[in-house]
Amino acid sequence: MADTTTADLTCDVVVIGAGTAGLAAERVARSEGARTLLIDDRFAGTTCATVGCMPSKLLITAGMAAQSIRRAEVFGIDATPRIDGKRVMQRVRCERDRFVAATRQGFDDLPEGVAIKACARFTGPSTLVLDDGRIVSARTVVIATGSKPIIPEPFRKLGDVIDTNDTIFELDELPRSLAVIGAGALGLELAQAFASLGVEVVVFEHGDHVGGVHDPVVEAELKRILRRCMTLHLGVDASPSAEDGGVVINWDGGSQRFDRVLVSTGREPKLDGLGLDQTGLALNDRGVPIYDKSTMQCGDAPIFIAGDADADRSVLHEAANEGTIAGRNAACFPNVEAVERDLPFTITFTDPPVAILGEPAGEDSVIGCAPYDDQGRAKVMAQAEGMVRIYASRPDGRLTGAAMIGPGMDHIAHLLALAIMRGETATGLLALPFYHPTLEEGLKPGLREICHEVHAPLSQRDQGIPPGA
Repeated sequence: MADTTTADLTCDVVVIGAGTAGLAAERVARSEGARTLLIDDRFAGTTCATVGCMPSKLLITAGMAAQSIRRAEVFGIDATPRIDGKRVMQRVRCERDRFVAATRQGFDDLPEGVAIKACARFTGPSTLVLDDGRIVSARTVVIATGSKPIIPEPFRKLGDVIDTNDTIFELDELPRSLAVIGAGALGLELAQAFASLGVEVVVFEHGDHVGGVHDPVVEAELKRILRRCMTLHLGVDASPSAEDGGVVINWDGGSQRFDRVLVSTGREPKLDGLGLDQTGLALNDRGVPIYDKSTMQCGDAPIFIAGDADADRSVLHEAANEGTIAGRNAACFPNVEAVERDLPFTITFTDPPVAILGEPAGEDSVIGCAPYDDQGRAKVMAQAEGMVRIYASRPDGRLTGAAMIGPGMDHIAHLLALAIMRGETATGLLALPFYHPTLEEGLKPGLREICHEVHAPLSQRDQGIPPGA
């Protein structure tokens, strides 16, 4: 895979970073006829496969399995989960390693000479020097260096009792107690997963909000659900101190000892040592090159950026999309084309899941509410809780966004995303078939509410409500 020659290198497009965005950029640039190089210091696999999407979902699914056993009592099935922490973590790593192996196979399938295992640093807008002394000259460069966990200074001194998502999946055993610092999406996913597996979990958050949820009603429901299995301390400053093989967290109004600490205060672009000062690029206040989100080009330079390195939409499908845009424009430079970006769309895989899509509600938005605490199929499943808030514009009720929490929302959100992208209205969506009894038909009260607000009374067909809907 990796190049072992010592000669200087030339190409059309050089991509720095072999994660999701970098792989997409290299692949697309090569498909456009460009001679490409892909430079990475490790070729370890994508963030998604190694420390992100896949291992976290493996742990989350284990927690959901335990919760399903506890919930079985409702159906007249008596059972108590007996959780073997070693086996839980072994499966997480085993299946994670399968996903990582698949991404590494992609490296082996690259054409000979494309993959260069090295660290790269800019010496000019389109020239790089590698840590082995070789010079790389290219027409264009794509920065796709990914991200790294942010660890606040007080937590850096805790030694081996501190984890981030880069290390937490390497635990041999489940801890008895866990402090989670940060109530972002990933922190909440992992906090709830560990809590479902019998770990005592306490979450500390400097701000008052959780999960990046901008809708106050949905956020309140998320907080209520989380507090069933863990403690949330919001609006507090947590300070740590190591003690007896664990750590003590102090905050306004309390102090508690934990076996381990998971720091989940976000991730930042990995741009250190890249030599951006040699590029002439304008940087924002976070040290990230200023770029056009529709082209991924940095200013008017022959430099493009994609994925977590640009600190914008840090999710896999967005990284792949950005890499595709950057790779194509890098190959075709200076003929750069703007691309309309996908609908903003995030899912937090809590139980039940949270989905945020489209634009937040504005002052003139119409909001339709669809509560799931009395929804027929959800009641059948003994999972009747949650709220869907659908946003629409006047005067036609065109759908613009939604915030939602409840059973099946990771799937239902895709249907709403498709409807929004196609310019559907609430009336148009109600004209489509809703099978009974399904979770999807739980959207109808919210859609009707929008229609009542922006239109004349609905037709008799649209007002019909199946029993138990």
